[in-house]
Amino acid sequence: MRTRFLILSAIALSLALGGRRGRNKKKPPIHLNPNMDTQLKYKPYRKSEWFPDGRAMRPVVEGTVARGKLRDDDHLYTGKVNGEVVKNFPSQIQLNRATLERGKSRFNIHCAPCHSQTGDGSGLVGKRMAVKPTSVHSAYMYSQPIGHFFDVISNGIRTMPSYRHQISVEDRWLIAAYIRTLQLSQNAEAGVNP
Repeated sequence: MRTRFLILSAIALSLALGGRRGRNKKKPPIHLNPNMDTQLKYKPYRKSEWFPDGRAMRPVVEGTVARGKLRDDDHLYTGKVNGEVVKNFPSQIQLNRATLERGKSRFNIHCAPCHSQTGDGSGLVGKRMAVKPTSVHSAYMYSQPIGHFFDVISNGIRTMPSYRHQISVEDRWLIAAYIRTLQLSQNAEAGVNP
């Protein structure tokens, strides 16, 4: 019985003394394992006494490219070759049912609010705009090469903003492919296989 009392007393005492977390202390906490939280380092957007320009965050060295960011394939990254809009998909883009479903999904998220899910330019947001969004179902849009759609998604056109930062390169190509399927679906003839 006495042993049990001593154990319970020891637990109560440790809880009373150790359970005082959150109170203000003048001494810093003890770190049994000093890690990256306590190392000397500069944080972004902070002032630096070390560098002559006073900035801790260093600018990119001119003429360098981050690993994996070399965009040397104009066809894939711009939708143009020698300044001309391309008429075919880059070899890196594989078109199949799954990728077209992905293109449909990205189109419905990013494009349908203005252009509608059918691409006729009468989406919920588009109806309220002063300048109606372009319909992808016009003779002019049917004549446009696939690179045009990629370029417009990437850089915007007229009142449409650029989506290069919101949509990945691959997804922009898949959206362009889905736009082409929307165009084909509106002009399909019964019993005819393309």
